[in-house]
Amino acid sequence: MAPYIRQLPPNARMLDGGCGLGEWTVNLSRVGYHVLGLDISEETVTRLQKAFPGAIFERGDIRDTGQPDDSFEAYFSWGTFEHFEEGMQSCTNEAFSIIRPGGYLFTSVPFENLPVQRSSGSYDAGQESQENRRWRFYQWRLTKAELHDQLMQSGFQVLEIRSIHKRQGAVRVLNQEFGLPWHWLFTRVLSMILAPFLSADIFAHMLIAVARKPSTPLRATIVIE
Repeated sequence: MAPYIRQLPPNARMLDGGCGLGEWTVNLSRVGYHVLGLDISEETVTRLQKAFPGAIFERGDIRDTGQPDDSFEAYFSWGTFEHFEEGMQSCTNEAFSIIRPGGYLFTSVPFENLPVQRSSGSYDAGQESQENRRWRFYQWRLTKAELHDQLMQSGFQVLEIRSIHKRQGAVRVLNQEFGLPWHWLFTRVLSMILAPFLSADIFAHMLIAVARKPSTPLRATIVIE
């Protein structure tokens, strides 16, 4: 985020969508930004308000934040957009609405990397049986192209998409491919040793994207021959 937020005014307004433990809201507030931490859990927000009275936390849904249009110079959301079974469109559309023209969206989502593609089965929601209804949807995983297209569909200009968290990806490979338990110290240490030698575009666990709301609306050009 740093190269982009340095381009913003010192007192820029930011939204931490799905703020969780609130560390990003607190830390960026302390360096002078006006940050709103938004989380859907009322209990989480209440505890954060008591623990950090100098920061601002509110309960809200990132699909419909209730914030005015063009309110924030920057919006960041780590590992939240993927947790809605209907897809990410409502999240990215809302983000586009509340970010000011020229402002930035930073978001991370799980990466549909090569080992995951090899090990994953398929799920057809249209053929859901009574037996498998005990399963509850958790998250989507995306390729770089899918994340790029998702952001573009909401109107953003996509500036960067990177593969991140190779060590977490290595832990998953060691567990799923070789049967090493997640919690073993050996698994964790081995993942730290292997991670520097692995390709992020193959083994990384997450994707991070930087997108920008255009200062002027994008216009389609039609050529008539």
